[in-house]
This record gives sequence, C-alpha cells and structure tokens, in this order.
Amino acid sequence: MANPVLPSSGVLAPLGLDSVRVLPGFWGDRIALNNEVTIAHCQEWEEREGWIGNFRGERPRRGREFSDSEIYKLLEAMAWADHPGLPALAEIVARAQEGDGYLNTRWSGSRYTDFEWGHELYCYGHLIQAGVARLRRHGADQLTEVVTKAADHVCRRFMDTNETCGHPVIEMALVELYRATGAERYLEMARRFVERRGLPALADIPFGRGYYQDDVPVRQAQVFRGHVVRALYLASGVVDVAVETGDQELLKAVESQWERTVARRTHLTGGMGSRHADESYGEDYELPPDRAYNETCAGIASIMLAHRLLLATGDARYADLAERTMYNVLATGVALDGKSFFYVNPLHVRVPATPLDGVNHAAEGGLRSPWFDVSCCPNNIARTLASLPAYVAAAKDDGVLIHHLTPAEIRSGRLALRVETGYPWQGSVSVRVLEDGEGRIGLRVPAWATDATLAHVPASSPDAPLPEGPVVRPVDPGYAYVEGPWRAGDEIRLELPMRPRWTVPDRRIDALRGSAAVERGPLVYCAESVADEPPLAGVTAQVEPPVEHEADGVVELEVGARLASGSDGSWPYGPPRTAEDGAEVRLRLVPYHRWGNRGPATMRVWLPTI
Repeated sequence: MANPVLPSSGVLAPLGLDSVRVLPGFWGDRIALNNEVTIAHCQEWEEREGWIGNFRGERPRRGREFSDSEIYKLLEAMAWADHPGLPALAEIVARAQEGDGYLNTRWSGSRYTDFEWGHELYCYGHLIQAGVARLRRHGADQLTEVVTKAADHVCRRFMDTNETCGHPVIEMALVELYRATGAERYLEMARRFVERRGLPALADIPFGRGYYQDDVPVRQAQVFRGHVVRALYLASGVVDVAVETGDQELLKAVESQWERTVARRTHLTGGMGSRHADESYGEDYELPPDRAYNETCAGIASIMLAHRLLLATGDARYADLAERTMYNVLATGVALDGKSFFYVNPLHVRVPATPLDGVNHAAEGGLRSPWFDVSCCPNNIARTLASLPAYVAAAKDDGVLIHHLTPAEIRSGRLALRVETGYPWQGSVSVRVLEDGEGRIGLRVPAWATDATLAHVPASSPDAPLPEGPVVRPVDPGYAYVEGPWRAGDEIRLELPMRPRWTVPDRRIDALRGSAAVERGPLVYCAESVADEPPLAGVTAQVEPPVEHEADGVVELEVGARLASGSDGSWPYGPPRTAEDGAEVRLRLVPYHRWGNRGPATMRVWLPTI
C-alpha cells in the first residue's frame, strides 16, 4: 500500500495513495501545485547550491553537514508524486555509495566521529524513508537497493554499541523499512536506538542534553522538550516501536507527553517552538507571539506524530491537532505560487521584511524566501504534500473513517465514496456513495464544531427536502457514524457552523494576557498590514462579531479597532488609559496561512483588547 505510515496493528488502518484520491479544492490544489512546481523548484535549487553535485564528487563540498538529507527528502517527494525525475537523481546518489553500504558526502573519510552534530544517522533516516516510499509506490529498483544496503550497514555497525544520533529520525525510518520488508533486524535496531537515548548516549553540550532528548530515558520523560523537530521525530519513532512490539507502556508514555505538550507548550496555530536560540520548546505556558519559532518542519513533525497516535488509538483529538497544524502551519509554510517558503512562523511580526530573491542566510524574517542555507522546510513541505492523501481516511473492521474533510474519492473494502465540500471556507460536507456496499461510515466532527448536524439522504430521494425528526440529528465533536448497507446514490450530509469566533488565551500565558484572537472553522486569522498601514503597533481590537467578506472564494474578516496614541514620547510608561483612546479604524483580518503573499507586511494574530 502506498502509505508513509503502515502499522501492522492499531485501532485504525490507514488508507494510502492507491485508495484515496484528493480532488481539486484547498488541499487538492496545493498537492497539484507541489507536484508540478515545488518539487522542481527544490531540485533546481539543490543543483544550484551544489548539494546534488556533492554526490557526483564535485569539490569543494558545498552545504551544511546534513545537506544530503535534503536530496533524500526530495527523492521521497518524487516517489510519492511518481515524478519522472526520480530514477536519474537516484542514480547519482547510488554512485556515491561505498561498498559496505556507507553513504555520506561529508563524513566519508572520518566516519562516525561526531554523533552530537554529524547527522550521519539522521541522513540515513531520510534516505530510508525515500526508499520505503519508492518501494510502496513503485516497487524494488536501484533506490530501494541503495536503501537496503545502507540500512544493513547501520545494523552491522550499531546493533551492539551504545551509540545514537543527535538528531532522531532513523528510528521511525527503520520501523517503516521493517514494515515494508518484514526484516526483524530493522525493528530491533530502531528499538535499541530508542532505549539508548537518555542513559545518556551523547556528550553534553551548551544547550544541555535535553536539546536532543538525551537527558532522561524516553519512558521517564514528562513532556516534549528541547529542539522541537528532534523531539517530535523521536516521539514518532517511539510510537512506531511501541506499536510494532506491543509495548503499551511505551505508547502511554508518549500519549502522556503529548497531552502535556499540547496543553502547555503549543501555539494557537498548532505550531510548536518558543525559543529561537536553540529552536526549542520553552517552559510550560512560555508562548510569546513575536518570538514564537514554530518552525515549519516542527509543524510537519507534529502532524506525523498526531497521525501515528490517531492510528494507534482511534482518538479524534489527534486528528483535531493535525488539522489545526495542517491549515495553519503546513499551508502557511509555502507561498501561493509554490516557490517560496517560511522557515519560522511567528504570530506577530513588527517590521516588514526586505524582499529576497536569493538564499536566505537567516531563518527569521516575515517574508517567504525561495531558499535557505538550511532548506529542510521546502523539501519537508514537498514530501508531506506529495503524501497527504494518505492522511485523509482510515479503515476499521466495520467501515471507513474520514479524518480530514476535503474533496476526495475514497475506496476501501466494499465502500466507494466521493466527498464534496468547500471546506474550510464553507461548512457543508457531502459524502456520496458511488456503488452498492456495506460498512459503517464515520466523519470527524472538529472539536470547535459544537452545533454540527448530520443527515442521511437515501438514494431514492436525493433531492427531496430533509425531513424533520431523527433523519437530521445533532452530532458532537468526535466521529459521527452512519450505518450501512448502502445503495449507489446514498448521501451523508454534514453541516458545520462556520461562524467567526473570538478565542482568549490561558491566563498563565504571560505574553498573551489581555489579548484575543479570531478563528473561523479550522483557520486562525491575523491582522496583516502591508507597508504597516494601518500601523499594528498599539492597535486595540473591539471584541465584536467579525464581519465576513468573500473574494475569489476566500473568506476574510473585519473588526473594529482603535490605534492607541500611546505616551507623550518622553517615557513609555504612565497612568492607565481607557479603551476609548486613539483613532477608530476597521481592521482587516486574513487567514494566517495567506499572510505575506502580498508583499512585505506587519502582522499579528493576538490582538490586544485592553
């Protein structure tokens, strides 16, 4: 099955790219743009920057010590997209592999001399993920042979040591290779890597061992901490190991860590990461909007973890966080043209960024860039969007669950379905049965949808008005089910309340006290001011029902606000001021994922209300 995550057990069985076809719409359009534009863009820049040339032996070597991994992420994206350029790129990679399976363009002459920062095992992890994608989408070929040789080399070299990598990812890659091949050694190697971390297995560093989750063993940790991408990749691998070995204690440990992290260390967008210095989590409730890091790769890693926990448990809360992060981090990370990207995703930008056409040498900034010195995010976006249909739905013994509401055709067992919706702009979702069949159909009702209704319209009267009574029923957040059997033409209609809503932060978040944000459906909104007109510094919003405006199918909002006059200019403090201070303005709010597409701008998600 063409699927990036294919557990052998669990409550749910994911449906892959061979069972789900995402149709034009919010995600379908982005998948098409990714496969047609973004993948080629990434390959062009990797050639331009010499990262692909490293595999040809071109000297001097260019790029960071982990740049090999970006070629592997690109290969994975190509594999899921069935891209015709994959064989030629795989051939270049294959020629660089050494006879014993070792493959790294940076460390060939000094293997495994820097586990803390060398990223050798990290690079193997992304190589293996690319090979698994190719194997499941296409079958065995040169790339999968390279991957098997590299994985076997890792097992020979590390099975009986106490070593591991400063950047996790190989753990979940090895488990997936085990799932694809049935070779037990890959699962055992992944298990040993998981159990070694925190003993400790790595040297101490200025950031502390918590930076790469080597401060305490996985089973003893209380919350995700340290470098966010590392923490989430490790947790994903831990879930994979727990599921395949039947280790419920290990699975419960990650569930508990996820719960506390979501409750105390996660931004409104679903993004994670509060500190720029080490790309890390902060302490509980340390969630500043302007210094939020929220790396795009961290958002993608959070989606990966939530998806794994969803499959293992069937709990809709994991799909809820995945949806929030998909719409407000993944979709934000790439511009509407598919050719420029955010590395970080703060919730408040004070100064408009300077446009940049070349390589961005800093991750910070309020404008998407075509490339970065560390371009993990563009390639991560490419591979995630290319495989996104595999996240949409899952099978259960008694039917199908639809996690993410997007136009799609879904086939599983004796069910063939077509989903039609204008989500996230509109709240109507139709699931039409294409063929006679059997099984229970479940749709996820998002956590914010407290007034949703569900109706079953039989094929015999698809155009008749919906009758009163039990046929139309209210449904609570979670999964709403309709039982079969089914006739071709039967329809399920889900109605979600798409009203803008004000959201306030927990009072323990010091940086957000006295502010509020606006959401509509799964989307977080922000005030965007191109050229800082009106100036957003000092703006005070009026908490009133937002006014909706629709243009080209996109819903924007408008609220009243005042531009505070501030102090007299000689001292930035003084007596309390009233909410009526300052000139009245109408504040335009745009979906957060669309900000920064109209040029340099200031932006803020959290609006002061006092």
